Amino acid sequence: MPKLTIDGNVYEVEAGTRLVLAIEEAGIRIGHRCGGNARCTTCRVEFLAGEPETMTKAEYDKLVERGFFGTARLSCQIECNHDMSVRPLVTAESMPQWEGDTGPAPEITVTPEAVWFPIEQIKG
Repeated sequence: MPKLTIDGNVYEVEAGTRLVLAIEEAGIRIGHRCGGNARCTTCRVEFLAGEPETMTKAEYDKLVERGFFGTARLSCQIECNHDMSVRPLVTAESMPQWEGDTGPAPEITVTPEAVWFPIEQIKG
């Protein structure tokens, strides 16, 4: 099972679990205001270790649009298939205007339907 480290705490995660859901299962109230569909960027994380070398086109397009490409990743577009360490950037605690509502529950599988590309290829 892959290990997910969040703020120094280590969690075992079932392989293939969406990162946004794994973070929630760890008790972190990460944002997903669009329901995990790569439309809002509230599920963004900073990778401290284990950043995937692939990315969906939807993630790339949204990160470029919002100016986050190269500094953050969308946890709704990543599956936990190896050990990784992340820092969630937007949580219910950091956004009091949400009144605790992090957004609609994300699907179990990555949406929109995911095809991953090597990051270097998708930039080209």
